[in-house]
Amino acid sequence: MRTLNVDLGARSYPIYIGENLLSTNKFLRNHINDKKIVIVTNETVAPLYLEKLANILNPIKPLKIILPDGEQYKTLETIESIFTKLLENRCARDTTVIALGGGVVGDITGFAAACYQRGIDFIQVPTTLLSQVDSSVGGKTGVNHPLGKNMIGAFYQPKCVLADISTLHTLPERELSAGLAEVIKYGLIADKKFFDWLKNNISALLKLDSEAISYAVETSCQCKADIVASDEQEKSGRRALLNLGHTFGHAIETGMGYGVWLHGEAVGCGMVLAAKFSQRLGWITEDTVEEIIQLVSAAKLPTQLPKELSANKILELMSIDKKVKDGKLYLVLLNNIGDATLTCDYDHNLLNSMLKDLHHSA
Repeated sequence: MRTLNVDLGARSYPIYIGENLLSTNKFLRNHINDKKIVIVTNETVAPLYLEKLANILNPIKPLKIILPDGEQYKTLETIESIFTKLLENRCARDTTVIALGGGVVGDITGFAAACYQRGIDFIQVPTTLLSQVDSSVGGKTGVNHPLGKNMIGAFYQPKCVLADISTLHTLPERELSAGLAEVIKYGLIADKKFFDWLKNNISALLKLDSEAISYAVETSCQCKADIVASDEQEKSGRRALLNLGHTFGHAIETGMGYGVWLHGEAVGCGMVLAAKFSQRLGWITEDTVEEIIQLVSAAKLPTQLPKELSANKILELMSIDKKVKDGKLYLVLLNNIGDATLTCDYDHNLLNSMLKDLHHSA
């Protein structure tokens, strides 16, 4: 078991990474001071891990809230259903909420915790690769709106993150690949050596080799923890580098309908688009783009735009992105593998023509 720390002063918290962490309460008990505990999960994860988590919380018997599974339920309506359960059960400010599941459950639960009675404690217990390496760390919480992804939310840090990599053995292959998109992202934005390691170990990761998975989760979490500690609320621009591929990806998710493409699938394709645009700007070579495409493809992720979305539609959806400031769309692009930058200083006509070219070739 390894412990990393997200250094945010009074809001600092540990990330516990290891196998079979849901078999002991020695980690969670240090972060639960309250007598009332609520576990929020979904109908897919509940049969697998809900009772296991509840058992290690004895003698406290937690309230259990089971949500429907899917990105399409990441809505204000779902948040309201959680509030109703909390109110019906007279949950006060001395309640701790535990998010048990993937990124959708974590985002919803964190946002509910941030809002309920102006803030109650919450803990992240991520059970997917994507949530373990990305969405459970850093305090971004929220829900989607029909016009844009993650448009309603708050920065709200958990008390701790418990990443039990044993839970990945029940993960469908498609979800595993989706998580690998976020792992690859860390290599692209900040760590060329990690990117090279991923090229050599992608098969081991897809086979859930314990040593490889542990290293990938730890390295990814350390990268994110370092970036979040330096720019918690995206004020300096450094944290925005974590959004490589996300502006393109969110447009794909919204345009296709939430849940049609998994978040990681859209991010994988989005990173390829960011690389191709970086190459059109003359920042990276065609060989570098091909190197990126090969790794994304090896992770069994899509590398081409969906035919259903026109270039104009993607641009329209991208214009609603949170990184639009003063009418300018900021993109995370690549100077090289391991070196990303946030910029609005590019030819928008060139972006338009690239998307049109890619749509025609899809």
